[in-house]
Amino acid sequence: MLLDKRIPVSYILNKVKFDLIYVLVVSLTVLFITETYKELLPKIPITIPAFLGTAISILLSFKLNQSYDRWWEARKVWGSIVNDSRSMVIQLMSLTAKGNDSIIKKIAYRQIAWCFSLGKSLRGLNPTENLEQFLSAKDLQEINEHQNKPLALLNLHAKDIKDLKENNQLDLLSQLQLDNTLVRLCDAQGKSERIKTTVFPVTYRIFLHAIIYLFVITLSISLVEIEGYYEIPLLLVISAAFFLLEKSATHMQAPFENRPTDTAITTIAKKIEINIKQLLKESEIPESKEDGKFYQL
Repeated sequence: MLLDKRIPVSYILNKVKFDLIYVLVVSLTVLFITETYKELLPKIPITIPAFLGTAISILLSFKLNQSYDRWWEARKVWGSIVNDSRSMVIQLMSLTAKGNDSIIKKIAYRQIAWCFSLGKSLRGLNPTENLEQFLSAKDLQEINEHQNKPLALLNLHAKDIKDLKENNQLDLLSQLQLDNTLVRLCDAQGKSERIKTTVFPVTYRIFLHAIIYLFVITLSISLVEIEGYYEIPLLLVISAAFFLLEKSATHMQAPFENRPTDTAITTIAKKIEINIKQLLKESEIPESKEDGKFYQL
């Protein structure tokens, strides 16, 4: 997630450098053709590229709105994960009978592992990396038998809650409350996976790029009276604005791709770890440090 800090120019240029190279090639080609065959080419009034620019602005506005909706939905889902993770630990501590501190700690640490595991899974990383600090060897062995590691962790939660009920350490109403929390966590996982696997129509991006290049071509022909050393930089600056907006929308529409524009799921998981360990009154609690970057992952 981008923070309210100065974004390096290199990051901005890297997003559009290849597009600008293509625009430069197209502009130079059109400039050569207009200079060589100036008498044969029709005169294109400036209103035509102006119309195309307006159309591009409308298309970009639609894509930005849709992309931000996806990004904001992902952020709301992970906000609910924060709430339900805290609620689960508080419920376990207040609803179970005395003498169950070890099982409460086991489930609480497993919930921390679930948050990190789900985040890594959504980003296509190893979902069991560094989970040995939160899980027992038995739990690790069991989840490795499942394809969906976060779902396997929720299943282990359900088994432990069932055992607490069967051993009369938890009454029926308390079990139902914990089960409802588990259902909400499972629902949040499903929403995150839906956002991850639902692809924004690729044809929309292809058509948008094609219209931008058409805009560059028509604008270049319309500016035939302007010298090339003025025309080329002007085309690059105008097209860069369009491509930057399009790239921003493309990155926001996929909030789980391990990029600076992602929803900060690793940072959120770390905050959940701190909150849960404080609830358990652990002696060693990790610090929430700012690394000085312009984004959080």
